[in-house]
Amino acid sequence: MTEIYVSTDVEVDGPIPGPHSMLSFGSAAFTADKKLIATFTANLEPLPGAAGSPETMAWWAGHPEAWETCRRDPRDPAAAMAEYVQWLEALPGVPVFVGYPATFDFMFVYWYLIRFAGRSPFSFSAIDIKTMAMVMLGTDYRRSTKRNMPRRWFDESPHNHVALDDAIEQGMLFCNMLAERNR
Repeated sequence: MTEIYVSTDVEVDGPIPGPHSMLSFGSAAFTADKKLIATFTANLEPLPGAAGSPETMAWWAGHPEAWETCRRDPRDPAAAMAEYVQWLEALPGVPVFVGYPATFDFMFVYWYLIRFAGRSPFSFSAIDIKTMAMVMLGTDYRRSTKRNMPRRWFDESPHNHVALDDAIEQGMLFCNMLAERNR
């Protein structure tokens, strides 16, 4: 089946799931030719007994508009993750998780999927945009940052720490890189 690239971004209140909560997540499903076919987003209620880390909450204090957006109309994580699984399974192909950095975003999404939905349509894997850039640029991993990537890979799109907006931005970046790789 065709792969559908599900660019996903999370907004959280700490470095790991469990002691901390995923506050919001957004996914943008793209075909390899950069067609945006569907989106999903949800703001989530905090986990019982979880608390924001001081460092993360200090960061949020400097981004009040994004904080307000991710706290608007929070949903029960169990209901949201069940709906997300249905959305993923209804996509017209096999969902492939894409993130920047995938290790962070996937950690939260996978944990929440297993905890609240009992399964992950992504299986155990994700594509990391930063690793892909390392390979394409022939640079070290730590030098494979957005500021060192060619401008041609980027579209005009906001990066405002609103999960769905950032997922769309990163999905377009991935698709541009994929198109260049396929030339």
